[in-house]
Amino acid sequence: MATKWTDLIDSLTGTMKIDPDVYSPITSPNRVKSLSYAIAGWLYMLRRQKNTRIQSVASVVVVALALWLEIDLTSWAILILTITMVWMAEFLNAAVEACVNLATQDVHPMAKVGKDVASAAVLLAVVASILVGLLLLAPPLLRKFGWA
Repeated sequence: MATKWTDLIDSLTGTMKIDPDVYSPITSPNRVKSLSYAIAGWLYMLRRQKNTRIQSVASVVVVALALWLEIDLTSWAILILTITMVWMAEFLNAAVEACVNLATQDVHPMAKVGKDVASAAVLLAVVASILVGLLLLAPPLLRKFGWA
C-alpha cells in the first residue's frame, strides 16, 4: 500500500522537481528580457496571424461601443476577461500549430488532431465572447435607442 501512495505522491510532485535550465538552452533570468519576448510574441501574432488582426479590430470596436454605452464596472470586468480569453485562445492555438509544425512536416493524423483541437478552443472562446457581448451590450444599446 505504501508503494501506491509513494507512486501517487511522485506523480503529483514529479513535474515541479524538473529544472527547466537543465533541459532548455534558452531560459531568461532577466524579467525585462522575458517581457520583451512576450511583446515579440504579440507582435508576431499581429504581423503573421490574420485572425489576430481581425480580433484587434473587433476588440477596439467592442471597447469603443462599451465606452459609448457607459457600461458599469462589473460589465467592464466581464468584457475585459472575455476579450482576453479570446486573445489567449488564439495565441495558444498559434503556439500549438508552431510546435506541431516544428515536430513534423509529415501529414500525421495526430498532428491534425492537435491543430484542430487548438482551433476548436478558439472557436469556443469566440462563440462564448459573442454571447457574453450580446448579454452585456444589447440591453444598454436597446435603451440608448429607446427600444427597451
